[in-house]
Amino acid sequence: MDLDDLHIFRCVVREGGVTRAATRLHRVPSNVTTRIKQFEERLGVTLFRRQGRGLALTDAGRRLLGHAERLLQMADLAEQELRSGGVRGLLKLGSLESAAGARLPPMLSAFHAQYPDVSIELQTGTTTALLRLLERFEVEAAFVSEPFETGGLSSLPAFEEELVLISAKGAPALCSAAALGGQTLLAFPHGCSYRRRLVEWMAEGGASPGRILDLGSYHAIVACVAAGTGVAIVPAEVLDQAVLGTAVERHPLPERFRINRTHLAWQGEASPPLRALMDLLPGAYKVGIMP
Repeated sequence: MDLDDLHIFRCVVREGGVTRAATRLHRVPSNVTTRIKQFEERLGVTLFRRQGRGLALTDAGRRLLGHAERLLQMADLAEQELRSGGVRGLLKLGSLESAAGARLPPMLSAFHAQYPDVSIELQTGTTTALLRLLERFEVEAAFVSEPFETGGLSSLPAFEEELVLISAKGAPALCSAAALGGQTLLAFPHGCSYRRRLVEWMAEGGASPGRILDLGSYHAIVACVAAGTGVAIVPAEVLDQAVLGTAVERHPLPERFRINRTHLAWQGEASPPLRALMDLLPGAYKVGIMP
């Protein structure tokens, strides 16, 4: 594919139409329209459809956009690396909120100190949401939690988390899944692997929650548990750093649910910035993984 065609295509997508894209590209609109039509003819698909006064991507266009982002990024990285001899560019990462808040700050600080010419964009979400971002090439790599479907992804273990069950201070010991029956569970929305583990444990004990309250942050989850709203499962590392971490009661989970591993997953060949980030992962996990 001609990278110039991909660049024009991506610009039309980002600008929402031919006229604004032409201005950004310093071309006349008729030239942009012709290039897009020629590109569609060569590919044998329609990339855009009319939507009001603007353009919307077809299914084929959406599929191409992910590849276009990836190919153009690789071209930029190749040029920057050859010109500078160093690691430069943009690294788009996804991460679980727990990893972003507790595990990544020292790693990203060390990365920035070693590679000041690399900019990092970080998005947080559940494991399922992050895998969708990877699939659409909206991030290059993501820190996701077990269990997850690897599909065509490459992955390597990043670090382990100890999960604990928390309840309001002074609550009776919760030493069995059956003891959770009928209680309110506080968790991230569907797609959270920690939530899945808690529900699986309860199901093994023949218990089911009274209801599940979806929340969007660990701060909110811990605060609600401290207020007596219900119970939750959180990484011990996150709880250690939470403002209200000492205002809740901790209960151990069974061994098979207690330890959970976070992986770094990515598509295709890792870019130089991503490889540089991998070098900062715990050494025991890197042995025999990277070429």
